[in-house]
Amino acid sequence: MNKFLVIQTAFIGDVIMATAVVEKLIKFYPDADIDFVVRNGNEGLLRNNPHVNEVIIWNKKENKNKNLWRVSMEIRRRRYDRVINLQRYFSTGLMTFLSGAKTTAGFDKNPLSTTFTLTKQHVMGEGREREYHEVSRYLSLIEDITDAEFVGPKMYPREIDYEKAHFDKPYVTMSPSSVWYTKQFHKDKWVELINKIPTRVAVILNGGPGDGDLCDEIAVKSGRENIYNWAGKFSFLQSAALMKGAEMNYVNDSAPQHMASAMNAPVTAIFCSTIPELGFGPLSSDSKIVEVKEKLSCRPCGLHGLKSCPEGHFKCSMDIDTEELILQKWT
Repeated sequence: MNKFLVIQTAFIGDVIMATAVVEKLIKFYPDADIDFVVRNGNEGLLRNNPHVNEVIIWNKKENKNKNLWRVSMEIRRRRYDRVINLQRYFSTGLMTFLSGAKTTAGFDKNPLSTTFTLTKQHVMGEGREREYHEVSRYLSLIEDITDAEFVGPKMYPREIDYEKAHFDKPYVTMSPSSVWYTKQFHKDKWVELINKIPTRVAVILNGGPGDGDLCDEIAVKSGRENIYNWAGKFSFLQSAALMKGAEMNYVNDSAPQHMASAMNAPVTAIFCSTIPELGFGPLSSDSKIVEVKEKLSCRPCGLHGLKSCPEGHFKCSMDIDTEELILQKWT
């Protein structure tokens, strides 16, 4: 086998985790061409990755079905040895089915899984160990042509990215936003945490272009002097480089957590409405999970979180003790 395709057209964090498949394949097939399908906007996550040959972009925002067909035909034209479908949706199942690849692999929950050469179960909620992580589930799709050893995700910032992200004082990053509201540590809790960080340590608020207003509100409410709102100012690789140099990176159960994992950067992951047992916890060697102590009957309220707390109290966020988030060396 010397030609592979990895399909992951979901969110930013999903693509980052999927890089583990690339890392594993290149260990066993160092001369292989590995292509990758992503949704438009996520291609920057794979920029400068020395093991990715080409990125195929599916524009899901305009003419979705027409572009799905176009991408599927492009995949078929390339004649892959194996297509590895990391998603459980019909659209990527169709890409896989139409690929004409020698072998195809995907999860049993995909509607077209019966057409795949190899299928694996996708089971959540078993534990926090690496063998239950989403990355392990991804890697299971290539175990038959590699081995069962765990390999983590990886991003490859350039020197220019590190230069852009350089900060000459000790700092922490905080990524307060998430696509789903109930995954977000409440903005008032972020302010509470910020006010417990030693004044010698700068606080950098990070995120995408749409996160600027939330970061502004948190910064103003904190009243802190050495706080910086850099949301929307960095590329994916620059944000990854920024996280690598931090004393700590505070994140929700969202994409920045996986970015920290891909950089093996220090990370404290705050789990609100979701739980680590779903398989999306941090993988960095210096990592910590913080969550509410009380066993809430309503938690988790969903796999991805919700737009608002269905119970109206948001205890999974509001009852987290911010003292647990403070580094020992600061006390």
